[in-house]
Parts: sequence; structure tokens; C-alpha cells
Amino acid sequence: MQAYREDSAADGRTPPPIVEECSWRWADVAARTGRRIHPLVQWTRLSGHEPPRGFATADGWTVHPPEEGRLDPVLLAALTEHLRPATTTPSDLLAAVWNGWGDLNGGSASASFTIGEPTAEEIRALQQQALDERLRRAAIASALSGPLFEWPGREFHLMSVTLDLFADPDWMETTGIETYPASGRTPQMLWPEDHTWVLATEIDWDATIVAGTRTLIADVIADHRFEAFEVSADDDLSWTGDTINHGCMRNDAR
Repeated sequence: MQAYREDSAADGRTPPPIVEECSWRWADVAARTGRRIHPLVQWTRLSGHEPPRGFATADGWTVHPPEEGRLDPVLLAALTEHLRPATTTPSDLLAAVWNGWGDLNGGSASASFTIGEPTAEEIRALQQQALDERLRRAAIASALSGPLFEWPGREFHLMSVTLDLFADPDWMETTGIETYPASGRTPQMLWPEDHTWVLATEIDWDATIVAGTRTLIADVIADHRFEAFEVSADDDLSWTGDTINHGCMRNDAR
């Protein structure tokens, strides 16, 4: 998750500039809220804010909540180091991506604005931008025109991929539609042809699950690049599942 500090000496008339920005671990948040990291920890209970939102710490940081339904590409790349030796088919994987993302189903839109009367050059640039966007959307729609994968309460696009794709932490910037039509979206589910493991990032959760052999799970938990814990199939990973950090909650919808 991202955290930043603003210039405390700003004049107050304009948004203060950001003077420092970095990635935080959940443990960094726990150290400032006095709460605990544990297998069923939830952001709402750890931060003390429900629904999930960013908040300011006493030492001047503003920290944003983790993005639900998305696994950081850097962490996904690190995970491939453990997933690769745990499968015999690293070049034959299926990725399932939720069809509800607006940029994949045509539901999102972009707009451009100009101040004052646009010049002829600006008009041409806006027209070209609109054309490029229509072509991009048409290409995505064509690439995702196959049948959907049905899941309880969800539908997903299925894509054939290799583990090498996600081993590069910069794959979102370098991958084209022809290789991965949902570029910009990490998969909600990923599994190899030999079914030796599965990775799942539910769109309404702020955690990713890896299921596999005892050796694979032990290796992931032991890797300090992750904040990983073992959970069981019956564990509650919803907001209310974190009973250890329950209490002192703020409801920002009121």
C-alpha cells in the first residue's frame, strides 16, 4: 500500500506538495495503530476505519488502503519464484479476470477538457485520442469475445498465459492486448494445467490466497517479502473475520 507525507510548511492556499512517498507493509500500519497482524487481519479493523479509506497517522503520514481485487505486480512477480517449481506446466496456465471491470466491459469512459477555445491542433489531437480509444476498446472486445467462466456470483474472462508473463514486475506496462487482453488487471484466479496450485484474489477482498502443496505454502510463508499466513477453508476473510482487532472502529458513512 502507498503512504506519503506532505510539506507541513505549505501556505495552506494550495494543496501541499508531497515531500516523501513509499510503499508500506501491513506491519507498518499496525505499528502506528497499536493493533495486531494475524492470519485473519482486515484493513478496516487494522486501520480503525470502516468502510476502507486512507487515514493520517500521528507522525504525519497519509496511508491509502490496499486496492481490493488486485495483487501488486511486484508481489506477483515474487510469487512466481515459488509457483514455478511447484508445477510441471509453467507455460500452460489459465488466468481468470472478472468481467465487471469497466475498462473490459465498456462501462468506463474517459474525457478531455480544454480551457478556452481549442486550437485546430488541439481539436485534431482530441479526435485522434477518441479514435485511438475506440480502436483499443474494439480490440479488447474482440479478444474477450469468448464464453465466460461461471463462478458463484461472478463471471470471468479466461486467458491462456505463461508464468513468465507475470515474472516481470513491469508486465502491465509492456504487455499488449494480443498477449493479455486484460492488461492493467491482475488475475482474480490463476492456475496451471496440472492443477498443482491456484492463486485467487477475490475482487472484494484485500488479500490473495495461494492454495497448493504443503511445501509450496511453507515456502511462501517463509518468504519475508510477503506478509503471509496459513488459513483454513472455513476461515472468515470478510471484514468481520478480524475479531482480534475489533473495537475502536469509526464508521465514516455516518
